[in-house]
Amino acid sequence: MPLLRFDLVEGRSEETLKKLLDSAHHAMVEAFQVPESDRYQIVHQHPPHELMIEDTGLGFKRSRDLVVISIVSKKRTVKQKETLYSLLAHKLESDCGISSQDLMVSITENSDADWSFGRGEAQFLTGSL
Repeated sequence: MPLLRFDLVEGRSEETLKKLLDSAHHAMVEAFQVPESDRYQIVHQHPPHELMIEDTGLGFKRSRDLVVISIVSKKRTVKQKETLYSLLAHKLESDCGISSQDLMVSITENSDADWSFGRGEAQFLTGSL
């Protein structure tokens, strides 16, 4: 936890995807101080016509390298979120060659009762985590 979902234009190699996921995970560990083994990532690849991500009037030049990251997480501070946005932009550009203009991030917060990691239990509530 957190859970990251990546929406991408299809066609990236397995090696490229691994680098992207590793870079995002390192940013998450640093910004949210989650354990290194706390890694939940899902990739969804789409034909280009299935992703319509405009620039909201900010002048961004989007490309086929577009990465949309949707994060579900327990509550985080504004500073942690801003740090994560900055680290993701930096790491994806330096590690993967993805322009910061091609990165969109959305965070949805929830609480301890909203997580079950298996066995039909809410581990945050039972004290297992």
